Amino acid sequence: MISLSDFKHEHPKASIAVSIKELGLTYKTSIEKKPTLKARIKTLGRGKKHTRIVRAVDGISLDIHYGSVLGVIGSNGAGKSTLMRVISGIIPPTEGRVDVYGSVSTLLALGVGFNPSMTGRENVYLGGLAAGMTEAEIDENFEAIADFSELGESIDAPMRTYSSGMYARLAFSVAAIVEPDILIIDEALSTGDAKFKEKSLNRVKELRSADRALILVSHALATIEDVCNEVIWLNKGKLMARGNPAEVIAEYQKFMNVRKSASSDEDV
Repeated sequence: MISLSDFKHEHPKASIAVSIKELGLTYKTSIEKKPTLKARIKTLGRGKKHTRIVRAVDGISLDIHYGSVLGVIGSNGAGKSTLMRVISGIIPPTEGRVDVYGSVSTLLALGVGFNPSMTGRENVYLGGLAAGMTEAEIDENFEAIADFSELGESIDAPMRTYSSGMYARLAFSVAAIVEPDILIIDEALSTGDAKFKEKSLNRVKELRSADRALILVSHALATIEDVCNEVIWLNKGKLMARGNPAEVIAEYQKFMNVRKSASSDEDV
């Protein structure tokens, strides 16, 4: 049975925020192989396209509970961001079921959903409405969002003039102020200057509570170990391990054959 993850339920008496059952996502991609000179002459220079089947998420079952801060780790291409997009309802699964109990705010790809031609102020409203806030709620929280972003007068400049760091600050500020039941953050804390990273990390710590679930996707293993109370490790779409942050991170590092160090903790 296939269930779209944007099918939201009322907050149940149970403590489950997200229930994932045998989730799978498969897609096709085309690869064009470079032809040899002889083959290029025969085909008038056209390469031959080959279809590749990618199993982005492979049979994952997982319950995420309220009160938890779940870290998601894995190398590039492991399926981390794809899983988050399925949970948030951005893309449907090929198979399996995802049930989400509560409101979700996502900070996946920074700046997605923003209109570069609009000002930062206008995009705060755009992002807030997309996150489920009413215009009155955005009015009430606008000063807090603007202050947190530290954009100053640039809040009224078109976002096409923003640096990537300014984009990141505004995107995080909107998502963090919303205070949803479930907050998904994908790599947001690794963007921006050191001062804002620390500020963002402290904000995530403030959001930890018994009636909220946080999901943090990051290569910054030291941050994951510091903030999260549970970690899952994905590899090629499969759930490899789940449990205590220090133990799962150590298992992942051993698998990746990376010596634990200050640099590897932030880059694996």
